[in-house]
Amino acid sequence: MKFAAIDVGSNAVRLLLSRVDTEGIEPVYETISQIRMPIRLGNDAFVHGHISDEKVRQLVKTMIAFRYLMDAYEPIDFMACATSAMREAKNSNSIVRKIKEESGIDLNVISGRKEAKIIYSNRIEKIIADGDPSSYLHVDVGGGSTEIIVFNRDRVLAYRSFNIGAIRMLEGFVTKDEWKGMKKWVRSVTGEYRPGSAIGSGGNINKVFVMSNMKEGTPLPYEELRRVYKFLKGHTFEQRITKLGLRPDRADVIIPASKIYFSVMKWGHIDRMHVPRLGLADGIIHVLYQKHKTMYV
Repeated sequence: MKFAAIDVGSNAVRLLLSRVDTEGIEPVYETISQIRMPIRLGNDAFVHGHISDEKVRQLVKTMIAFRYLMDAYEPIDFMACATSAMREAKNSNSIVRKIKEESGIDLNVISGRKEAKIIYSNRIEKIIADGDPSSYLHVDVGGGSTEIIVFNRDRVLAYRSFNIGAIRMLEGFVTKDEWKGMKKWVRSVTGEYRPGSAIGSGGNINKVFVMSNMKEGTPLPYEELRRVYKFLKGHTFEQRITKLGLRPDRADVIIPASKIYFSVMKWGHIDRMHVPRLGLADGIIHVLYQKHKTMYV
């Protein structure tokens, strides 16, 4: 069973081509290919309130290219979702129409709550060996928003989407009141449900994990996350590119994104974070599989 997912984020646009093996007791999800285009729609949407003609042109060309790749891959279904930048852009409706006209792709501009629910569809707790804690705190940091979900093995216990993201912080568009609001909510839900560990998703936490001293499959301690943050902050933007090998579109946002992750862990008194490298696009694949599994299993 082949599926495709498109994630139009605030920092980058991604295409995930995936295959689901249904021969065993549990389905096995295999990534065939991932393509990432660093268009950074958030720079326009959060600063100017709309997306510029140049970025619209880049986005439409990317979606046309993704359409050709999907046609070659021949998935049984696909879904395209846009998040925070497109939610806020005043011209998002016209962009959605243009994408449909030129690529044939229906782009769904989803709410923060819908985004959180799709991310939860990954059911990450199934692949984490952690002594079966009563609940988890899942933190997904994007360019424009942060989705936080508290869940156990059976259900979602609490979730919120905050307009706090790496690009917003870079541009100075996160107020003290918004930051305090997220802090208050995290303290409240972690005090009530007491999650045993955190789960981090998003490109920035994936990169932080690679730069840490941790082995694949082991959780990232809070202190190690702080160490990597301080290490990165001790380099200039240019040094992060030339010395540390970060992409230019990662070298700036990784600092505020890391601050969000360790702040949430600190507020929730959580000392470790699992980084399974799954996000919105992977969640879309899970949603598509659930939609079609009765026809193929």
